[in-house]
Amino acid sequence: MSIRVLVADDHRIMREGLRSLLEDRPDIEVIAEAADGRRTVQLARELSPDVVIMDVAMPDLNGIGATRQIIAELPGVKVVALSMHSDTRFVTGMLKAGASGYLLKDCAFEEVARAIKAVAADQTYLSPGIVGIVIDDYVDRLRKTDSLTLSTLMPREVEVLQLLVEGRSTQQIASHLQLSAITIETHLRQIINKLDVHSVAELTKYAIREGLVTVER
Repeated sequence: MSIRVLVADDHRIMREGLRSLLEDRPDIEVIAEAADGRRTVQLARELSPDVVIMDVAMPDLNGIGATRQIIAELPGVKVVALSMHSDTRFVTGMLKAGASGYLLKDCAFEEVARAIKAVAADQTYLSPGIVGIVIDDYVDRLRKTDSLTLSTLMPREVEVLQLLVEGRSTQQIASHLQLSAITIETHLRQIINKLDVHSVAELTKYAIREGLVTVER
């Protein structure tokens, strides 16, 4: 039986290139593509793929947020991060969200295929260059306690925070999420209280530090 794969990346050429390469393999079937995190979550709900190849930096809802939602709702779905970012915050952010693998975009295609088969078999797969980052982060966390992480926020609050630091107004966020402006304001108050951060500039710095958004894409 083929491994059913959903490819999520905001660059069309990347999605089409992966689809073309994967479809040449008899044991892998690409069932859908998505260009942003929210669409990825929607397709995962509808199609229940075996594996999602997930770009980390995507608009609307990034790979970390999308992975967190998919794993929470569909624990049988495996996620492999495929990113140009090797920074600790992105790697650990994806692994904390529930990803079973992390690959860098400069890896060979055969490594992508190996990762897909590994995670589909309930194994973890990390690019060689990522293993050291994970070990260093683990050692660092043994030495100090990081009390302020995105885990303090609810999934909806993470969505609101990302949209806010991407430059959307309260009304735009409300419209986009199909919620009332009052509800969005309530979420913002909760975010501010939980993080003890009191300006958009400080929220933006926090979001960048935690890998929720990137300075440049």
